[in-house]
Amino acid sequence: MPDPRFYRRAGPFRLADLAGRCGARLAAACDPNLLIHDVATIETATSGDIVYFADPAYVLALASSRCGACITTEELAPRAPAGCAVLVTTDPRAAYAEVGALFYPEPPLSTLSQNVDIAADAVLGEGCVRAPGAVIGAGAIIGKRSSIGANAVIGPGVVVGDDCRIGANTTLAYCLVGNRVVIHPGVQIGQDGFGFVSTDDGLRKVPQLGRVIIHDDVEIGANSTIDRGAAGDTVIGAGTKIDNLVQIAHNVEIGSRCIIVSQAGIAGSCRIGDGVVVGGQVGIVDHVRVGDGAQIAGQTGVTGDIGPGEVVMGYPARPIRQFWREQAALSQLTKRDK
Repeated sequence: MPDPRFYRRAGPFRLADLAGRCGARLAAACDPNLLIHDVATIETATSGDIVYFADPAYVLALASSRCGACITTEELAPRAPAGCAVLVTTDPRAAYAEVGALFYPEPPLSTLSQNVDIAADAVLGEGCVRAPGAVIGAGAIIGKRSSIGANAVIGPGVVVGDDCRIGANTTLAYCLVGNRVVIHPGVQIGQDGFGFVSTDDGLRKVPQLGRVIIHDDVEIGANSTIDRGAAGDTVIGAGTKIDNLVQIAHNVEIGSRCIIVSQAGIAGSCRIGDGVVVGGQVGIVDHVRVGDGAQIAGQTGVTGDIGPGEVVMGYPARPIRQFWREQAALSQLTKRDK
């Protein structure tokens, strides 16, 4: 379930009401009065949860899931396990967005009184330093000896560990930050992931109900952005160093001791192993897996998985020796034309 420090859940709702809200129909033998308490991923769902199922690759995962209901297509409905109520629709992702918004409506803006920049229930550890203009929201916890820069905003429920340095004009929301983390000025952490689904009425936002988890000894360069997860979490592993102007999308998982250089962009749900080096201006498409110790040269476009220890370059990414052989061959061909 989404972390209650950050999200307030409505409900429960009857299955029939959810179907009406998202324009789905109940499959035969489903109990319309079944109470659904939350949305969840297939892996984490319990008997009171509803999940989104639109990819045959998740059939086995759904079979072992404890979910009480799923939203799926006519074609995939027969693959739902016994005991799982089914909502059938032509567009499960759009239907899930509607259901998610019902359970987690947009919260009202949280404000502090005009002369108070620290919420009454925020906790600041011994030796914390807060520069002028920094705002610390309700229920936030700041560890010992951490410093918060001028005009930084620490959102409600955020946890920052010991000995951290949070730069000026940063925003931390929906996130848990480890110890000895350095966040440079202008960084934005925990904003909405870029999740939309096309409907007849235009683009519909998919609720982003996850968090950002930043482990110990991470450093994040100025004006970088890390989006929170859509359902699960976006994770930055221990000791990873991120340069300025890097974009990390929702549900990305980055291993420990990685180096990510300026202007790199990593799309949603990528899995980056330990000790990976990502060069400047690299672009990685969504759902890519990069193995431990891989190296990606600057300005490379990654469109498929990269194995452990591989060194790649070019667009599309290919082994670096192959890239340079191709460049040499092309150079020879152009010389012949002169």
